[in-house]
Order: sequence, then C-alpha cells, then structure tokens
Amino acid sequence: MNILMHTVYYAPEVGGLESHVHFLCRALAARGHTVRVVTSASQPGPPAYETLDGVEVWRTLLPARNTVGWAVHSLGSVPRFVELGAEADILHAQDIAAVPPCLLARGTTETPVVTTYHTSHFLRRAGSRFWRPIFRSFLRAADHNLAASREIAGVAEEIAPRVCVEPLANGVDTETFRRTETSRAARDATRPFRLIVPRRLVEKNGVEHFVRAMPLIARAVAVEAVIIGDGPERARLESLARELGVSDRISFLGTRPHAEMPGLLSSSDLAVFPSLMEATSVAALEAMACELPVAATNVGGLPEIIDDGVGGLCEPADPASLARLAISLLRSARMQELGAEARRRVISRWSNERLADRHEELYRDLLARIPKLPANPIGRP
Repeated sequence: MNILMHTVYYAPEVGGLESHVHFLCRALAARGHTVRVVTSASQPGPPAYETLDGVEVWRTLLPARNTVGWAVHSLGSVPRFVELGAEADILHAQDIAAVPPCLLARGTTETPVVTTYHTSHFLRRAGSRFWRPIFRSFLRAADHNLAASREIAGVAEEIAPRVCVEPLANGVDTETFRRTETSRAARDATRPFRLIVPRRLVEKNGVEHFVRAMPLIARAVAVEAVIIGDGPERARLESLARELGVSDRISFLGTRPHAEMPGLLSSSDLAVFPSLMEATSVAALEAMACELPVAATNVGGLPEIIDDGVGGLCEPADPASLARLAISLLRSARMQELGAEARRRVISRWSNERLADRHEELYRDLLARIPKLPANPIGRP
C-alpha cells in the first residue's frame, strides 16, 4: 500500500502525538508499505525533505504554535499533499489541522480518508459553537474515524450522531521502551526514591499539583523528582518549588531527546501523571513499558490503561490525593511486581505491533470497499 499521512508535528519533535505517528509509520514502512508524511517545519535543523526510518517526510511552513499557525500550516501544505495524494491508496489525517488537506486531496477520487483524534484540543473545542459544526463535517466526511480514547470517541459520536468512531489506544515500541542497563540499583535506606514526571509544562498537564504534592510526599518518604519537559509554565513552577521549599528535591530537566527517555525512565522508581485532561497517554505507556509503576489522575483515557494492578489513580487538581497515592505506592512491597505487570500489559494490549496490525486491517478493509472498474475491452485505451 501507498500510505500518505498528514500530522502537524513529527519526529524529531517529542510528545504523545509525535511518538504515535512516528512509530506507527516506521512499523508500516518496515512491513513493506510506502509511507509518506507531510508535516510542519516546526524546528530549525531538519530538512524540508528526508527519509527517516524508511518513511519519506516533507516539512512545510509553521509560522506559530497556535490555532492561526496550525491553520496556515494546514492550508500551506495542501499543494504538496495533493501532489503526493495522487499516488496514495490511503489518506490519513493524524490531527484536526490535517483533515482539510486530506479531504482536498481526495477531491472526487475514491481514495479512502481516515482520521485520528488524539488530543485535548479536540475535547476543549468540542463544545464551541464555532468548532462543533466543523468537527461534525470532518467526522461525516471521513471513511473511518479513530480516537485515542473512549472519552474522545464518545464526544465525537455525540457531535456527529450515526457516525461510528473507533477508540484505539496509542501504541508503544516495546523494543525501544524497555528497562535499560541504566536501571537503578536495588533501593536501600541511603537512596531516596526518584519520581519522574514526563510532562510538557502546560496548564492541562497539571504539573503544578505535583509540585504542591511534593512537600507532603517528602514528609513521609525520602524522595527526589525529575520533571522532563518544557513549556510556558516552567518559570512559574520553578518559583513555586522554591516557595514550597522543595526546589532542592525537584530537577527541571527540560525537553530531552526521545532516545534518552528509556534510560531516564529506567533510572526512576515511579512515574507520575497529574493531568487535568488527557487522552490515552503515550508517555504513561512508555513508562509502563520500562517497568515503572504509574500514579495518575482519574481523567480522560488514563483509567483505560491504569489501575491498582500497575499503580493507581487519584483525584485531579488535588495535591493531597496525589501525595497519598504516591506515598502508598512507594511504601508498598509490590513496586517490582507492579512494574512487571505494567510491561506485560503494554506488550499484550498496547504494543506498536498491535497498533500497526489494526491499521493494516483497517486500510485493507477500506480499499476492499472501493468498486472495481471493469476491464477495458480489447482495442480500447
């Protein structure tokens, strides 16, 4: 198959959407499919065109990381996407801004269009009087709609009644994300527990509530924390850590290259996801694949992947609830057992191979529905 995807962000960008699309495309290319991606020139450095892990990648202008910037990128990418779409068997939109180029590339052809709705941007705008009819038209126009969580799927089906939206959790490359040789030695009384919070520093990720929970956690157990990610909240969160007297216990490491994440996760004892809004978190699944227990808030798609068999859930925007959960897990004698079960579940339910299998099956089913043209009679062109 010739598969053409559109996504606003792609590797080497780091994030849940980026990881999902990158590893899915890489897996499909490894199975012999031609996979092409049109994305944004969101970082200085990567070329306008390259082949990355067997995937052909084109990058077009992104003037800003906001709604206007995404719209300009979406429209500006149309000429390239339409050109490549003429050869494609499948057109796949991997975010909201990707849908218009896919629909325009389809035009009057029979090329199937698949959409995947990943993020909180969809949930935030779902109630908007401006965006709601736009989403309804997108959902109805696609040949198949996917959503990264049951919550997103439910909201989408409420927007567009009689349209089926398939919930399909994100996947993890379990060969890349596994416990590494940098794993911490067996804990003894001289070493504090290490918490890792792999979150972009934006309000919806709730990192403020983790910082506020740290003094409560530190009163009960010896603990340190690393926060992996950057964003507009960083300066305020660093100031808050100083005010609460825990700046010596929290290291803000900023954004780290994707290749470093397995080692960083493996050097930790517990992963924390204090989100206020979330789809099925790729970062949480990556932590689980590295045999880390997970403490997360009971929001969005997180309860679909996390329970007391692999960690636990707490109330969102509630530092005391988060602290109680973290303390309970750190004091538990089951940490190793929880981590082993977490990896087992990722392999059996949320591996990237499982994700690629479902996409191949879906694409083939859609192509099988296209009416076959009759063979030309002899002598006709």
